[in-house]
Amino acid sequence: MSYCRQEGKDRIIFATKEDHETPSSAELVADDPDDPYEEQGLILPNGDINWNCPCLGGMASGPCGEQFKSAFSCFHYSSEEIKGSDCVDQFRAMQECMQKYPDLYPQEDENDEKSSKDLEAASVEASAAKEEEGSS
Repeated sequence: MSYCRQEGKDRIIFATKEDHETPSSAELVADDPDDPYEEQGLILPNGDINWNCPCLGGMASGPCGEQFKSAFSCFHYSSEEIKGSDCVDQFRAMQECMQKYPDLYPQEDENDEKSSKDLEAASVEASAAKEEEGSS
């Protein structure tokens, strides 16, 4: 015979072999296409932004989440000829916030500058090597 007991916030249910021999009568509930907690992609069927979408990489939460939401919402709903051109202030606020947290939001500019300097040095070396080959 199965029984149940409560331990603090937990409820422990003991089931017998006989309990498991009868098929379950549980019915599955159909998925709600408008449920914002389901992984529907970035844009929900009603046109709203799905802030829970894993595609946002957690940007909607954290110390700059509100600034990100403001900038992204502005861009998404923008009806300007150049989409998002009316959102410069929101994106600037988001960028300023992210610069306060370099460990959470690494700046790609530093890496890009280093990469372009390395590429430029390699290009100069390659040109010098070609000139040496041509003069031999």
